[in-house]
Amino acid sequence: MGKNLTSDAVVTLKKGEGRSLKAGGAWIFDNEVADIRGGYEDGDIVKVEDFDGYFMGYGLYNPASRIRVRMLSRRRKDPVDEDFIRGRVKDAWEYRKNVMTDVSSCRIIFGEADHLPGLVIDKYEDVLVVESLSLGIDRLKPFIIDSLKKILEQDGIVIRGVYERSDASVRRKEGMQPYKGFIGETFDTKVQICENGVKYYVDVENGQKTGFFLDQKYNRLAMQNICKGKTVLDCFTHTGSFGLNAAYAGAKKVVSIDISRTAVEEAAENARLNGFEGIIEYRCANVLEELPKYVEAGERYDVVILDPPAFTKSREATKKAVKGYREINLRGMKLVKDGGYLATCSCSHFMTEELFRKTIREAASSAHKQLRQVEFRTQSPDHPILWSRAEETSYYLKFLIFQVCDEK
Repeated sequence: MGKNLTSDAVVTLKKGEGRSLKAGGAWIFDNEVADIRGGYEDGDIVKVEDFDGYFMGYGLYNPASRIRVRMLSRRRKDPVDEDFIRGRVKDAWEYRKNVMTDVSSCRIIFGEADHLPGLVIDKYEDVLVVESLSLGIDRLKPFIIDSLKKILEQDGIVIRGVYERSDASVRRKEGMQPYKGFIGETFDTKVQICENGVKYYVDVENGQKTGFFLDQKYNRLAMQNICKGKTVLDCFTHTGSFGLNAAYAGAKKVVSIDISRTAVEEAAENARLNGFEGIIEYRCANVLEELPKYVEAGERYDVVILDPPAFTKSREATKKAVKGYREINLRGMKLVKDGGYLATCSCSHFMTEELFRKTIREAASSAHKQLRQVEFRTQSPDHPILWSRAEETSYYLKFLIFQVCDEK
């Protein structure tokens, strides 16, 4: 049995509170806590009891956060010790090996969905990138990383470096400062990976999030079937992934657009890495401003791909986001040749599947287009969706492929 990690402290819920927790959720908010008794340090693992003393589980306690407790376990018989945490890490890796066709680059730990709240660990070949967003998990981070490296070594995978990308502003809500830097020895942070046959350079130090959007892996693969021999417009290309998959599949011509000059330069470098310079044209421009111009100019494509950043990161901004999604989908549909294809997605948790479908339907009506759904997809299975309360759901990515026809 490993070292015990649980403090002597006990958190008691107010009478009538903890409804989210009792419905399968993993968070306890500050207004749900009656008191805490016993010795503890901020970030410690504590026992949680209902108002009447009924055992609810063990969780990470942070008095500085509105999310006062992030649950780790609901089992009384499983005290949280080193073996418990090591087992969670091993389970996460075994799950990826079972559900992914390729684990050379994948998300190994996905926070609450892997019952390690507030922690993300991505693997890019022989490099790990860590994002720690809660105080309690931050204290466990060194042990988790060490455990993961040893578990990977058992499968012959030797990790040459670990980089931390805990630079999200949300850490301030936990009473922590954003941070990025090496964990252990320094190494070249420009990592080459291969996904779906396409090669990329991933900048784990300065790229978006942890360096690359692994969640679209199989959605990119799905587009390969559609793009062969086609002309493709790839909007919000970032570092080029959808456009590169189209070129790899044998697209005749790809136009990739992004507002970021840095992203376009990185995408062009990835195109050169794959030998696609003559196939992909890169344009540095604001997609929202460019699409109406393309429609006016009469440009038409066999395939249009819309992969925008999240237009909303809060419930309050959802109404404005709906307008943005409706507008880009309306313009995108008008740029698709009759009988061509539109791939469109939303990566915002607050843009629900129902609302996203409604928004696309309204855009099609305004564009006088008829949509025939080819596929509905979501995030790749290394980003598992944990069915729990809405406020902490891990379901965020919605991806739809349509055939677009003029109204019959």
